Amino acid sequence: MSDREQRSIEQTRELVARAAAAQRRFAAFTQEQVDAVVRACAEAAATAAEPLARLAVEETGFGNVPDKIIKNRLASLEVHQAIRPLRTVGILREDREKRILEVAVPVGVVAAIIPSTNPTSTAIYKTLIAVKARNAIVHSPHPAAVRCIGEAVRIMAEAAARVGAPEGLIACLEHPTMAATQELMRHRDVGVILATGGAGLVRAAYSSGKPAYGVGPGNVPAFIERTADLPKAIADIFAGKTFDYGTICSAEQSIVVEDVIREQALAECRRQGAYFLSPEEAQRVGELVIQRPAYTPNPKIVGRPATHIAELAGLRVPSGTRVLIALLSPEQVGREHPLSLEKLSPVLAFYSVPGLGAAIELCTRILQHGGMGHTIAIHSKDEAVVRQFGQAVPAFRVCVNTSAVHGSIGYSTNLFPAMTLGCGALGGNITSDNIGPQHLMNIQRIAWESRPVEHRTVPAEFRLVAHPGAAAAHAAATPPAPPPTAQPVPAAVAEPVSRELIARLVERVFAERGIRRGAAAPAPPPASVTSVPPQPAAEIADFVSEADVRAALLRQQKICIGPKTILTPAARDLGLANQVFIETAR
Repeated sequence: MSDREQRSIEQTRELVARAAAAQRRFAAFTQEQVDAVVRACAEAAATAAEPLARLAVEETGFGNVPDKIIKNRLASLEVHQAIRPLRTVGILREDREKRILEVAVPVGVVAAIIPSTNPTSTAIYKTLIAVKARNAIVHSPHPAAVRCIGEAVRIMAEAAARVGAPEGLIACLEHPTMAATQELMRHRDVGVILATGGAGLVRAAYSSGKPAYGVGPGNVPAFIERTADLPKAIADIFAGKTFDYGTICSAEQSIVVEDVIREQALAECRRQGAYFLSPEEAQRVGELVIQRPAYTPNPKIVGRPATHIAELAGLRVPSGTRVLIALLSPEQVGREHPLSLEKLSPVLAFYSVPGLGAAIELCTRILQHGGMGHTIAIHSKDEAVVRQFGQAVPAFRVCVNTSAVHGSIGYSTNLFPAMTLGCGALGGNITSDNIGPQHLMNIQRIAWESRPVEHRTVPAEFRLVAHPGAAAAHAAATPPAPPPTAQPVPAAVAEPVSRELIARLVERVFAERGIRRGAAAPAPPPASVTSVPPQPAAEIADFVSEADVRAALLRQQKICIGPKTILTPAARDLGLANQVFIETAR
């Protein structure tokens, strides 16, 4: 291990220890105090939205400043507005009818893995939802975005301290390495991981042994149905695809249209700034955009404008080109067709299909190659079509008549505003939700008894000890009770368990209950219960336990029962199985 890695690990341990200590103090804050800390962080981040956006673009080269300002303000102001009413301290709910209290319990320290594509906005968002749930948070920034993420965290940490938050509650690694990130995810004081990044990093989070919320890839198709407002649909798709130059994982990657509107859709795309690639150009762009053998987006083109990508591919395109589009057939989906995959840049695939059924089938295949469970968009005025399509496709966010990007993160829909979008079991994630404070706390439930518990007792006569030594110890520890005058039992418990001992104890029980020896009728013919003429009342048992049945079996006798005899379930099962009972008419 290098000196740099060793230093990064040591810093990680120090920051987590300080965060854990700070969180223990913060857990005692009232709801008003917690909300004051969250509000201070949100306001400070919103104030710094523009300088943080500029720093992020300058450091990473991804995206553009205006869109990153919007993302920073979404992550601060919109997220704060959404989480402000949530209660995260004390009793959350009380069900008086069921007599259950639900109490909020923080998870402790949150390990936040921050990507380079959306660095400052993700750091802001994760800090707010973690602190709202009374947790501490330690950020591990992508090495390509250390300065901008560190600055965002510093601004929020200082704002939190000014309103009384414990020092160390919000922290960031200054020298991130893979070893430090692994140490952070596996640290014993970390309660949960929020992992945003590549597939390998998310898998590492899931294999760390800690609870983790990961984010899967988002190979998002957008279906334009024949009744759609076509100009608006294309405008929405282009708005999502060009927003911060496609760095958000829910950006559209493919357009799917019905054949009947194909030509109108192509014309509208050209009118709104699309450049359609020839087959040869599409091959060149595909080789540039997707790197092999991982089949992931090439960092050289991620978050870059379409004109820059064309230049890198050696193409000449109009200066006003907003997106590059490759025309593909419905069969061209998968790794052998790289432009059908997630591209994280203003590059789209374009498909046409005969109708709704074919659109569902094609969109499903596209999602199966890198976007299962994530997001999909549909543009249609037919609500029945929307409902059928939405319930058929394997995506947990179906954005209707809006940009997939803006809809999925809660900017243009009423979904919870978030920068971490769960993909559910389909995408290998623990949840399909947009992640919020509710995912970063546990619920304690205080429940009162609603149904009495049956208390079963064993007669003292049958509490037999397994061997003489144990019996002697038991006798020495327990003062003996005075024996009944009718039938004294001198120190019988000190004897080894034997048939003779059991027989004497059974005789004693029968004597106490007034049952005459030999009162049982002769053995009945082979049947579980035999009807016999009425017997004297004293011969009929009023209550029969499992112990009574076992005693009868030892003595090879029967037990007379009548309509009023009470049988325990165990006695009934054992007696019927061994043909012990004789039923009388009274």
